[in-house]
Amino acid sequence: MKISKNILLKGADDKPLATDIFFNDDDNPKPTVIYAHGFNGFKDWGNFDIIAKQFAEAGFVFIKFNFSHNGTISDQPEDFIDLEAYGNNNYTKELYDLQAVIDWAMNDNNLFANNINQNKLSLIGHSRGGGIVIIKAAEEKRVKAIATWASVAECKTPWSTWSAEKINAWKNSGVEYYFNGRTKQQMPLYYQLHEDYFNNSERLNIQKAISNLQIPVLICHGTKDEAVTVAKAHLLKTAKPSAELFLVESDHVFGRKHPWTENNLPEAMQLVVDKTIRFFCER
Repeated sequence: MKISKNILLKGADDKPLATDIFFNDDDNPKPTVIYAHGFNGFKDWGNFDIIAKQFAEAGFVFIKFNFSHNGTISDQPEDFIDLEAYGNNNYTKELYDLQAVIDWAMNDNNLFANNINQNKLSLIGHSRGGGIVIIKAAEEKRVKAIATWASVAECKTPWSTWSAEKINAWKNSGVEYYFNGRTKQQMPLYYQLHEDYFNNSERLNIQKAISNLQIPVLICHGTKDEAVTVAKAHLLKTAKPSAELFLVESDHVFGRKHPWTENNLPEAMQLVVDKTIRFFCER
């Protein structure tokens, strides 16, 4: 198996995108899957290499990347070091980043081009990344299928439940802080995130985007998800009745945690991976 990690691409505001690629190196064109992580996530969260290898073993080229403004840096891709970048992240920047990865993967000059079937591109997104791949799939005609894992249904992470008073205080101060329970960091969120949503509200309408898709859609969600409740999966299903809904009895991350030191995935995550691989193989 060919594995190349932390390839640096150019993302939003010229910040680097650390990118990984996994595939069986036989010079035969293979369907490609690109994975987008969620809020407070990164491409290696929970030993995601295990998942990447399973897709590669199933005959896919699997690509995962760190969004340019997720707070990690190229030589520390699992740590939130650049909090200024984190605070300046927003949805349109993440859409720019995903487009940059797609363009790189589908480029004839890509060093891995002999292994990539440009006519079979699929996307997976977890949590906020799920919303990003839905929107991007509605914009990018090269995308032939998508799967969402615990996806949001609107671009309001993490402020969807904040009170009007807190939103107003955010506007006045220019910054609010989100406590990362795993790292114990206070993560800055600049008000530009809120402005980005309202300045681009038509583009960032996830439910409208999914309703307009003319490609196969798989919606995976945990019934015990407290971060993004399963009701959001049902909203997406309502917006796109032809989408396939796959529910498992699990939480927002399907039983994983970071760091993940085991060699196998938890049962719920394995069920979702197996279902997604089957879904893409049938396309």
